[in-house]
Amino acid sequence: MTRRALFKALGLALAAWFSPTRAQGEETDGAAKPAPEFERLEKPLSEWHEILEPRRYAVLFKEDTEPPFSSPLDKEKGVGTFICAACFLPLFESKTKYDSGTGWPSFWVPIEGRVATKTDYWLLFPRTEYHCARCGGHQGHLFSDGPPPTGKRWCNNGLALEFVPAGKALPELRP
Repeated sequence: MTRRALFKALGLALAAWFSPTRAQGEETDGAAKPAPEFERLEKPLSEWHEILEPRRYAVLFKEDTEPPFSSPLDKEKGVGTFICAACFLPLFESKTKYDSGTGWPSFWVPIEGRVATKTDYWLLFPRTEYHCARCGGHQGHLFSDGPPPTGKRWCNNGLALEFVPAGKALPELRP
């Protein structure tokens, strides 16, 4: 890698680091946006640390990744809703889940407005990371190798989700 390429990559990484996280599908033209049907949950990390088990906390708020094929949600085939394990915001419907063969629960589209994306850099390669739009909990990464109709793979950590079967009431959003 040339010095010029290295400095360009570092500059892009710094620019991405300081750029704000945007909600999935959010416009950037300055037009007014409708308010979401939920308020952003601002909770100190120390409170999340007390509420969540250590591995779940590490994935959601330290952006850790669970080992592939370790989550029972990867094989979940029931009808229902996948919710954020931290704040209980519904993120994905089971009808959008598919077996990507990667070892992590994968979906071809989230529920509109429920996730926020940002660019992160892994070994200087840009990736799209996504979080729960309400609490900011890290969910996974977005890739362009998914099935129709979107061609997207929302690759999620199972520890960052809980599954609520159809017919069972969704839990109230965590305060």
